[in-house]
Amino acid sequence: MAAIADTAPTGTNVTDIDSLFEHTKENFVTWSTSELADLAGTTVNAIRHYHSLGLLEAPERKYNGYKQYRVHHLVRLIQVRRIAELGVPLSHVRADKDGVVVLGGLQQLDQCVQEEIERLHRARSDMAAILRDHAPAHTPRGFEALASRLSEADQALIHIFARLSAGESMSGLRQMVLSEPDAVRLEFDGLPSNADEATRERVAHRIVTLRGTWRSPDRPWSAQPGRWWSERDARRTISEALLELYNSAQQDVLSRARQFASEQKISLSA
Repeated sequence: MAAIADTAPTGTNVTDIDSLFEHTKENFVTWSTSELADLAGTTVNAIRHYHSLGLLEAPERKYNGYKQYRVHHLVRLIQVRRIAELGVPLSHVRADKDGVVVLGGLQQLDQCVQEEIERLHRARSDMAAILRDHAPAHTPRGFEALASRLSEADQALIHIFARLSAGESMSGLRQMVLSEPDAVRLEFDGLPSNADEATRERVAHRIVTLRGTWRSPDRPWSAQPGRWWSERDARRTISEALLELYNSAQQDVLSRARQFASEQKISLSA
């Protein structure tokens, strides 16, 4: 750490504040860039960055070219660091001879921080559920306990449903998926693309009879799309997903199930 350039003259009475102050004004403490960084708890590169942004004025230099930072540099650097600790983007910070200010104040930043805290709480809750049920990390929220029973195609479709539907409607979908008998799910998952007519007809009827009708662009658990999607856009996206995620026999079975429910006037709602 740098020290006062010269010691006080021999015989100086340290209780004589005025005399000591007059002495130190001419023999002030200065710090190098690395010393200043250590004092402020930051790095040399950060100090250079603050210089480039105009947040910290350049110090005077010694005859040999070394920088001489003084107390006002230290104070300004600590102030800038304090604002940075709050998460304020440096592009929103201005500094002049009167001090350091945050453009627009802290209200908007405080709201952003609150939203991030809420996001982290949700993430922690989701992780707890995933770990509890030994589910894959990509499992749709709320379906962790069902993950081991769902095919990759079903999980993918649920992800798409979650994006296209209002959040509150997902509880209805979760209930329908939970209520679908394992036997029906396994029979549908195991359908080969060349399944015969009788098999397709039987599985379609079982799906409707036992309420396994959630794989549908009609989204029977909810008629409310998410706020960014119209009902038409949602149906088109889900229809495309059904074509890509399931084989031809499964697609045919789902189509038959919807037709059978319509003919028999069976409600597909959860």
